[in-house]
Amino acid sequence: MGLVLASANGSSAVEIAAYRTAPAATTGVARYPIAPGYRVNVRSGPGTKYEIVRTLALGVSVPIYCQTEGETITGPYGTTNLWDNIDSDEFVSDAYVHTGSDGYVARRCG
Repeated sequence: MGLVLASANGSSAVEIAAYRTAPAATTGVARYPIAPGYRVNVRSGPGTKYEIVRTLALGVSVPIYCQTEGETITGPYGTTNLWDNIDSDEFVSDAYVHTGSDGYVARRCG
């Protein structure tokens, strides 16, 4: 979803792409397990400087709508700068998600 700007007379509008990622539907989106024994913080952006919006429960799997580069994190599945978008404006480090790959498994965000 983007920001729409319109002229004063309403004759034209320009949509500006936002960084937000708003999944429209979950159909066809693969889910991946979080590392066993970890309660992972979900952040509002791709790094630890972003606000914690929630914490995942033990043993959950998450959808990955898209992936983006961000802060480098070391976790149970290695060291990576990839962050997984699991919901609108919600990211977890790929270092805590068992994707079976060291690279992208979903489209790039943006």
